[in-house]
Amino acid sequence: MDSQIAEPDAAARIASIPIEEIDVARPSLFQNDTIGLFFDRLRAEEPVHYCRESYVGPYWSITKFDDIMALDTNHKVFSSEAKLGGIAIQDMHSVEGALELEMFIAMDPPKHDQQRKAVTPAVAPSNLQLLEPIIRKRAGEILDELPIGEDFDWVDKVAIELTTMTLATLFDFPWEERRKLTRWSDVATAAPETGIVESYEARREELIGCAMYFKTLWDERINEEPKNDLISMMAHSPATRDMPFLEFLGNLMLLIVGGNDTTRNSISGGVLALNQSPDEYAKLDADPSLISKMVPEIIRWQTPLTHMRRTALEDWEIGGKQIKKGDKVVMWYLSGNRDESAIERADQFIIDRKNPRHHLSFGYGIHRCMGNRLAELQLRIIWEEIHKRFSRVEVTGEPERLFSNLVRGITRLPVRLRAR
Repeated sequence: MDSQIAEPDAAARIASIPIEEIDVARPSLFQNDTIGLFFDRLRAEEPVHYCRESYVGPYWSITKFDDIMALDTNHKVFSSEAKLGGIAIQDMHSVEGALELEMFIAMDPPKHDQQRKAVTPAVAPSNLQLLEPIIRKRAGEILDELPIGEDFDWVDKVAIELTTMTLATLFDFPWEERRKLTRWSDVATAAPETGIVESYEARREELIGCAMYFKTLWDERINEEPKNDLISMMAHSPATRDMPFLEFLGNLMLLIVGGNDTTRNSISGGVLALNQSPDEYAKLDADPSLISKMVPEIIRWQTPLTHMRRTALEDWEIGGKQIKKGDKVVMWYLSGNRDESAIERADQFIIDRKNPRHHLSFGYGIHRCMGNRLAELQLRIIWEEIHKRFSRVEVTGEPERLFSNLVRGITRLPVRLRAR
């Protein structure tokens, strides 16, 4: 167990740690869900905080909503470029055996804009209208096969299955092999200590295998008429059709992880949040029209990606602190989404908020999540279909969480259904 939270009274222990020794990059804090106590302290005492010593190297933490938004929208000063370190707190180019992927989220304009534009039509409103009946039909089929009155794992049977089905539809991926997408998504963000991969070399091999599989699909689609799936769009767009191999793989993994993690962990996180807030569950039961407001609140509450990282291209001041050129700066979306100065009663899950989309989970600026409306669509559909069938999705045991400082994942959630 982590030395900083081994004692029973975690809050008192965390309060006693010298502020300069706090290191919120440690994945164990996210896995045991004590990270919120650390962020509470940083927001109160030192919202722009410098950690000198960490396994990821020195870094700045930005923990308040407005500071995060100011940084996220300032791509001219704070770069996402992979060659400078990219978008995650861990520099993959410093890890022996790791595969460094290039993807448009880890690029600055103009290349970022050109490549993003190539795949955006897949999640445009017109395409979402076409996807809605397909997602609804598949969501219904998943829910209709679930057992009533006996325990099962919600993550495996519902969250993974629905998001994988949607992802397979977006890629027009071979249906019987769709769980490969789940595996590749997990591998893409995994370090060996997660238990998902044995080593960075093993991760590299699996991701290259993923790329080769998609290369076969790419070669088929490039010789066909352009279609609405993501592979066809990339194969036929001038901005993406001649990508180098690692860029091709990087953009694939971005779309797979982006299409998987947000929705999958929000589907599970929503069930957990409603069980932890029974008054809110009663509100939902009484008025299912609240689902459209509840969905962005679930995404805020879960914050499926805890952070994005940038590298300072010049000296810059944030919150009275001097950031130096070349410094690693981490925007902790999870902390910003609990900032009481920006969100009223931010530490409570409230399904009928007046302005529920006022959150940081999708980021801001040029790198704002392109699939945000698709994520909301999937969550809205699954909750509408749940409400038709079940009076309660009851959590029957402790959730198991992912050992990661990037993906705020729930790996297992035991539940029992009550029929309507």
